[in-house]
Amino acid sequence: MAATEPHDSAPSGARGSVRFAATAARARPAPTDPQPADHGLILSGARTVLPTGVVDKGHLVVDGTKIAAEAAENAQVIDLTGHWLLPGFVDLHNHGGGGASFSSGTADEILAGVRTHRLHGTTTLVASTVTDDMDVLARQAGLLSELAEQGEIAGIHFEGPFISPCRKGAHSEALLRDPDPAEVRKLVDAARGHAKMVTLATELPGGIESVRLLAEHGVIAAVGHTDATYEQTVEAIDAGATVATHLYNAMPQIGHRAPGPIAALLEDERVTVELINDGTHLHPAALQLAFHHAGPDRVAFITDAMDAAGFGDGRYLLGPLEVDVTDGVARLADTGAIAGSTLTLDRALRRAVTVDGLPVEHAVAALSANPARLLGLYDRVGSLEPGKDADLLVLDADFTLKGVMRRGTWVVVPELS
Repeated sequence: MAATEPHDSAPSGARGSVRFAATAARARPAPTDPQPADHGLILSGARTVLPTGVVDKGHLVVDGTKIAAEAAENAQVIDLTGHWLLPGFVDLHNHGGGGASFSSGTADEILAGVRTHRLHGTTTLVASTVTDDMDVLARQAGLLSELAEQGEIAGIHFEGPFISPCRKGAHSEALLRDPDPAEVRKLVDAARGHAKMVTLATELPGGIESVRLLAEHGVIAAVGHTDATYEQTVEAIDAGATVATHLYNAMPQIGHRAPGPIAALLEDERVTVELINDGTHLHPAALQLAFHHAGPDRVAFITDAMDAAGFGDGRYLLGPLEVDVTDGVARLADTGAIAGSTLTLDRALRRAVTVDGLPVEHAVAALSANPARLLGLYDRVGSLEPGKDADLLVLDADFTLKGVMRRGTWVVVPELS
């Protein structure tokens, strides 16, 4: 959960039945219990983003829950001319939405938050927690693991409590602690095999040992909310850390004599860097710097969303901390520091292409393939290829989301007329 000081923010930029025809689209949520798409569905005519690049007038087959290589003779053909067809988004780092917190919500509340993000194109989501008492985190991990076993979420990300009080962001300082490997192991065990990532200030006592522990257990060690030097960050990467938690935010900025963690994380090919592309957390030049140095294969767009995503302005609780959301920007009520985001990934894509000027295929990789690979899920999701889950998105020519399919079922039904 990122935070910057009040003066540190960057300027924002521009921000049943299935009926189909072939021009501009509207969209509506699917029924509460939608039926899978008909077997032998052909999506034809869209500009389709494939692993090999953008294909004009693409041709994609959906058979049940999967993308198929060939269609049946009686397959239904849907004309998507004038639209884009993309893989579903994969969010590595998300604390909630739709008024629900993944850190403290009930199962029903968490599912409502997950559905909110699905309506915005996120078909694969890792639920992130915020700093709390260790027993509280362990109990919530048990609840989240049940939802992971049901296939509703892709796993759990623990952001805190093993982070630096110097870079605590929107975390309660009173609940922070050093990354004792035994306590890190307690959270991993509580997740029952569904812990995907733990964010650590690796310079703290026990940090390097905890990175090694996580690597041994197949859990991503992420450097974040850290006051580490360049040299300490290099040591953490060599020990097995492979992710930069919301790069630039909640860490020392680059200095010409003390380059700090940012330089170390950007230069190492083993590291994937998270970016919050909401126009508040990052200046466009910082985003371009990350893509230039890390390259398009090592960037993952995340939301770092909190409860207000897809829900609206107001006062919220983030763990024990009060957060005010005004005009879509979340700030701690007492300090004014930025407290996560209200971002959805469809907005991150549209901004990346229309404001930041990224090639579509690079933006899509940052939203789908790159996080899927990092999570070890690329054999199932993250690209439009035969044999993978039919997780796909329909957008209009202006990159406005019009349709969402997850595992062959329409979550948002595109109405083309």
